[in-house]
Amino acid sequence: MQRPLLVTDAGLSKLPMVKQAIAHNQDDATPTGLFFDIKPNPNGANIEDGVKHYLDDSHDGVIALGGGSALDAGKAIALMAGQNRPIWDFEDEGDNWQRVDPAGIAPIIAVPTTSGTGSEVGRASLIVNEATHSKKIIFHPKMLPGIVIADPQLTTGLPTNITAATGMDALSHNLEAYCAPGYHPMADGIALEGMRLIRQWLVTACEQPDNLEARSQMMIASTMGATAFQKGLGAMHALAHPLGAIFDAHHGLLNAILMPYVLIRNREAIDEQMRRLARFLELDGGDFDAVLSFIITLREQIGIPNDLRSIGIDETRLDEIATQALHDPSAGGNPIPLTQPQYAELLSDAINGRLVR
Repeated sequence: MQRPLLVTDAGLSKLPMVKQAIAHNQDDATPTGLFFDIKPNPNGANIEDGVKHYLDDSHDGVIALGGGSALDAGKAIALMAGQNRPIWDFEDEGDNWQRVDPAGIAPIIAVPTTSGTGSEVGRASLIVNEATHSKKIIFHPKMLPGIVIADPQLTTGLPTNITAATGMDALSHNLEAYCAPGYHPMADGIALEGMRLIRQWLVTACEQPDNLEARSQMMIASTMGATAFQKGLGAMHALAHPLGAIFDAHHGLLNAILMPYVLIRNREAIDEQMRRLARFLELDGGDFDAVLSFIITLREQIGIPNDLRSIGIDETRLDEIATQALHDPSAGGNPIPLTQPQYAELLSDAINGRLVR
């Protein structure tokens, strides 16, 4: 890269770290642009604006710096910089990715500032289609960043609530990957160790934000989750995607609230996995209930609410969200195939806090 575009969010764009990064590049004869017009759940218009900025200023690569929103937006801008089809043509369905002109994808450097999404090691971006109020997974293998700078010091300034929500997002990735059906013992092993690190370090990262050991361990646990979920995800994400698109809610927080409700729904299919997980985490009881109690206690320790109504989500669009969840690509990885009425019932329970063990 000789003229990179640094893609971040509006909040980070005002912080010294971004100004310093651009200044360092300038001193190294690498003029660097800045684009930060990104929503917490980036949408198609954000990507179009970013691509226009990229092309108008003749950039030749993307540095995506921030949490999942900035990383996803940066990767999508890099993808679309050299394409002549709309972004929705590259949704992760079938062989749509083969429509991409790979020569038109700009090189990408990813610099995560949260420990949760793992987007820095992902080959896709979650982008909201404003016309349909739905999140779409935009995919191509070359969207995988060529360089990742994982510096835990960049996460020390995160507010406690964001540390908690992103940490639970990392847990959801490891947990759903581990529970997904199919044979992938390498993914399972990575997921197990990722969950062990989260159990050991997430509370510390929330209570001691400058603890670099805790921040380092959470950063690697986040990356491990996104590596493991190449095996699959499940109903947490199938519901979190439409909820995020419609209510513009934080993705990690949605997964954190949905987590125990989805586990209970899947109980009959994951009992043996939960026994192994309980033994690995050295939980008292060594069974499904031990894992569930661990998750509920962890949420209480770090301030995660028990229901979706607490964050402004009600049942007004219940059926619409359940229908979108049914067709979300993540639904295919759920241990038990759920129907639209079952998704609606699960979501209603999570909205109203009906956690029946």
